[in-house]
Amino acid sequence: MRYYPVNLDVKDRRCLVVGGGAVGLRKVRTLLSCGARVTVVSPEAGSALQELAATGKIIWHRRDYRAADLEETFLVIGATDSEAINQQISSDALSRNVLCNIADRPAACNFILPAIIAQGDLVLTVSTSGKSPAFARHLRKELEGQFGQEYKTLLELMGAIRSRLLAEAHAPEAHKPLFEGLIKGGLLARIRERDTNGVNRLLFDILGEGYEVERLIHWHG
Repeated sequence: MRYYPVNLDVKDRRCLVVGGGAVGLRKVRTLLSCGARVTVVSPEAGSALQELAATGKIIWHRRDYRAADLEETFLVIGATDSEAINQQISSDALSRNVLCNIADRPAACNFILPAIIAQGDLVLTVSTSGKSPAFARHLRKELEGQFGQEYKTLLELMGAIRSRLLAEAHAPEAHKPLFEGLIKGGLLARIRERDTNGVNRLLFDILGEGYEVERLIHWHG
């Protein structure tokens, strides 16, 4: 099986998680972090999910899954310990053209979830195409050690610079050499070293006056 890599925009979309255990909780938290409107269906739920429901962050239907739960649903994740229920979710979703993931059951999914490494707007994913989730998690841990907070800061700064350039009516095609100059000039290394003066010297050399890091983002080297 070869999968088509894609990043989904789930902001304000209704997403369903069936199952109230630890796996369901992980799926819920990831969906919430991406801005989804999450509904959980499960007769029982752990304390963390109950707290999310009590504070209005999710909707929890304390009952068994029904096919009707998929109405107006963008995607569903099955996270129960019942093979029969998981298979029913998969079948119902397929017949309704709903995106479906069944935890640890690639054959029952029309999309699978990769291991995720996130630093702000930098998102790296690792997939073994469902062959070995354990190895994907192992690679994720290795990559987490390589991509630290400096990448989050770099993207915040790059985004602020891009917005500033666009506001000044710079032609978008003129931006490429500027950003390439910042990257090749060692901007990431200077951020990693928390070298504010070095960052500002590079910004001045490439962009000119008015692009001091302190004026662009909230960062103190």
